[in-house]
Amino acid sequence: MVPKLASPEETRRRKIVGVNAETVTNISSTDFPGHYPGEDHSWSLEKFHQNFHVQFHKNDSFDTVFSLIGVDASIANAFRRILIAEIPTLAIGTVFVHNNTSVVHDEVLASRLGLVPLTGALNGLNWMEFAKKPKLNDENNDDEPEPASTDKNTVVLKLQATCDWRQNPPRAGETDPEKLYVGSNVYADQIEFVPQGRQPEFFPSPDGIIRPVNPKILLAKMRPGQVIDLDMHCFKGIGADHAKWSPVATATYRLLPTIDIIKPILGDDAKKFARCFPKGVIGLENVTEEEGNEVDGVYRGRTGEKKAIVKNTFKDTVSRECLRHQEFKDKVKLGRVQDHFIFSVESTGQFDSDYLFLESVRMLRAKCTSLKRSLANVMR
Repeated sequence: MVPKLASPEETRRRKIVGVNAETVTNISSTDFPGHYPGEDHSWSLEKFHQNFHVQFHKNDSFDTVFSLIGVDASIANAFRRILIAEIPTLAIGTVFVHNNTSVVHDEVLASRLGLVPLTGALNGLNWMEFAKKPKLNDENNDDEPEPASTDKNTVVLKLQATCDWRQNPPRAGETDPEKLYVGSNVYADQIEFVPQGRQPEFFPSPDGIIRPVNPKILLAKMRPGQVIDLDMHCFKGIGADHAKWSPVATATYRLLPTIDIIKPILGDDAKKFARCFPKGVIGLENVTEEEGNEVDGVYRGRTGEKKAIVKNTFKDTVSRECLRHQEFKDKVKLGRVQDHFIFSVESTGQFDSDYLFLESVRMLRAKCTSLKRSLANVMR
């Protein structure tokens, strides 16, 4: 029996999530074997190649927006979760405070330092290894030595800052700390990299050294006589352990919106309809003479009037504002495409955003390979 083929219109309808005034419909995928009698929905690599597409909309160093078209929500969500929690990065893990007379408590200062995004040479970051965590007191075994810190698993940074009065005092009544004191603000660019072992080879000076992504992150405020003197050890980790190791500030996706104008929206209604959406989503055009002269056309006799057209659904936020107005009832349908995911990946600065997504693909592939190997072992 030859499998039936759904029409293009029916195929498109099945992929649209209906966005109504109070409800959302058609949220589940139905393209699996047996759901539609007589149709073949078995998965095949050839079919996946035909339907899968990647479209880049923006590709800056630390901010990337792209579309994944033709994948299931489970795959898209796997990429998102890996981006947030499983790609290893370098962050400050331990702070050794030698002297801190500022008003910022040691614990608070250490927490702020841990959240400072770091960057360095990509080869060096990939060369580094994970450091073994020391065991808790109740888990200590005298026969096992404590895990050693090496140049391959630990990066050493230091911060030394003091605040003093300016030698030439400003005019009387001056209250600006920048004019009264020297070193009143402690910024991230005062953190210094102290290379160990082979690290100068993998983190060459000046562009490859470990340093804060943003040099003007404010760490503390001080007044004359106060001092901060501390060392920091940086380790590789993942976001699942702590947010400071997450390589992204945001990693989100949304479904591509759809707007179908079923009946003409003309004149003042068209202008009001356009105001219901973000700028650039709905456009206004004049009804052409050809459209106005069609015998059975919906625009007959309306030549020259403004009509609403869908211009760019990518900019829509699906606020459903147009569904609140009676004049648009039964004239428009809103929806989202089930298999069109618009990703937005904003890196914290240690890696480029597009590199991070490729890393998430590599990690998901490694997980699948591991699963296949385990299944093969079970079936032996």
